[in-house]
Amino acid sequence: MDESGDEPAEELFTLIAAHRTTVREGLGDERYALLLARLYALVAVPCDDTMEVRRAYQYVCRVLLDLPHDHPVRDAVGALRLTAAPPGPGVAVGARELMALLSAPPPAGPALGTTDELLGAAALSADEVCARSGAGAPERGLIRLPDPVGGDRYPEFQFPEGGGSPHEVVLEINRLLLADLDPWGAAAWWLSGNTWLGGTPASLLGQLPDAQLVAAATALVEGD
Repeated sequence: MDESGDEPAEELFTLIAAHRTTVREGLGDERYALLLARLYALVAVPCDDTMEVRRAYQYVCRVLLDLPHDHPVRDAVGALRLTAAPPGPGVAVGARELMALLSAPPPAGPALGTTDELLGAAALSADEVCARSGAGAPERGLIRLPDPVGGDRYPEFQFPEGGGSPHEVVLEINRLLLADLDPWGAAAWWLSGNTWLGGTPASLLGQLPDAQLVAAATALVEGD
């Protein structure tokens, strides 16, 4: 093993893989979907951007801290956050392998939303976003999912039907979810089932009070 700092991260990923069933159970559907999205975000970071690699890896670790206190993966994450060197660029390889393993559905029960499903959700191009809002560029605060095949995609739920500017509550919640840094995690929250709300947040826009949606997002961020 080289001295890039990848070894502690690889050991953590190996531990997650070994305990993947209880990781899924311990996090619950919503947080598990967020873990998958944050692993994808780590994979998507350019390998030479050391600061962003480290930031994306920290977001992965932050989700894992929501595991029960006696879970071996949570114990390992707590120790690594205190003692491990920053991960090197090679950590993305391990993240990609782990994401492929964790994305497989469990032996029983439905599969969670995957990155492909997030990209497959109704979305707009940058030009379409500008046409809807009448702006020269997509508004800051929107979720932007980079798609190497079709170009950047902006999930359509962020806009009212028929055009117009983005929903203000969407922009507010996107700021809470750090959508500019972790668009996949933010999209997973909006498009995954939410036990607090009784449905996917995106489908409940305009049906529930904005304050209720904000409270659910705040609870996620604060780990309540």
